[in-house]
Amino acid sequence: MAAPLVVPGSALGKNGSVAPSERIVMAGVGIGNRGTSDVNWAMGESDVQFVAICDVRQDRRDAIKALIDKKYGTNDCAQYHDYREFFATRTDIDAVVIATSERWHAAMGVAAMRAGKDVYSEKPACMTIADGRVLADTARRSGRVYQSGTQRRSEANFIFCNEVAQSGRLGKIHTVYAHMYGGSLTHDWLPAEPEPPKEELDWDMWLGPIPWRPYNKRYTRGGWHGQYDMHTGSVGEWGSHTVSQCQMGINSDDTSAIEYSSAPKQDGDGLITTFPNGIKCIFALKGWRGSCGVKYEGTEGWVSCADGYAAPDLSNRALLADFKKLVNDYTARTQRPIGHMRDFLNCVRSRRVTVSSAETAHRTMTTCHAANISIWLGRPLKWDPVKEEFINDAEANRLRSRAAREPYQI
Repeated sequence: MAAPLVVPGSALGKNGSVAPSERIVMAGVGIGNRGTSDVNWAMGESDVQFVAICDVRQDRRDAIKALIDKKYGTNDCAQYHDYREFFATRTDIDAVVIATSERWHAAMGVAAMRAGKDVYSEKPACMTIADGRVLADTARRSGRVYQSGTQRRSEANFIFCNEVAQSGRLGKIHTVYAHMYGGSLTHDWLPAEPEPPKEELDWDMWLGPIPWRPYNKRYTRGGWHGQYDMHTGSVGEWGSHTVSQCQMGINSDDTSAIEYSSAPKQDGDGLITTFPNGIKCIFALKGWRGSCGVKYEGTEGWVSCADGYAAPDLSNRALLADFKKLVNDYTARTQRPIGHMRDFLNCVRSRRVTVSSAETAHRTMTTCHAANISIWLGRPLKWDPVKEEFINDAEANRLRSRAAREPYQI
């Protein structure tokens, strides 16, 4: 009457699969459109197992649970709405994808790392300079692996631009350009609407650390963009990508710009920053055929790239003959993959610092936040990247942080 036990090869790590005991156990927090891409990206790796979703919105919890269960052919994905309960009780989870709106990134990342989780967090890493410092210090003190979702640092076209700039093929680099998309921030509130039941949407927790305001459905459907309390604007949202890329290209990941020229508009177009090595980074709305573009100019030429480019633009297109060589040289020298999530997962295993670490993300966002502060105050500023304070400007220094609402402080 006994039947033989058939064990799938995947459970034993055969046929190219990874045994369950060797998989990285992951979960998602605040997973919307961008986060769904991140979850799919991670689940596409054979050494990952997603087991849970935490979100204050019931519709998002249900949608991501369905996505994860379909992937694995089970009904096992657990749901949580309170991140505090989630982090405290799920000690089996190795790493989390955080894809909340901007106001939550730093606080959620810090909470996850303090709970012993490695973190892949969507950008921008923080809403303020002060929160970025706490985030970076928490990663260092806890020994957790942190990757900011600035994925272009792990894409071949952008890596090629960096390698061309750093190899001397363009002569001495003197200017880099960081793409901005435009738009401004407002302090106005949307009209109040009746709150949904708490089990459908926990509005207080959705707001999190920012000042309370009445519910409006549009906030939860992307309407937080352009709101000062919820958004870092053009400079912070796209600068988190493009300034990060520029800092990587000019070997300035460990610092921030020290001078800010200010700009007449909040979108940052035309603002000029200067790094300690003397290289200028100019924020610009135009100059590319795609989004999140960067450009490096040297004494002997230039290179430029943006999303959607089949290949980078160059003043000397003959340099494209070295494309594969330069990208391969980078991967061999750094031992990093072409693939941002894969870099994170490799570092989870090796405990190596990621290509877009918490410290690197903080330094990038310091440049972005300082630029925003210069725009808001309407005057040039000077920054000390060692003391992490503006030089002789008390008003600017007060804007390095914002008050956080209880009980959601870092």
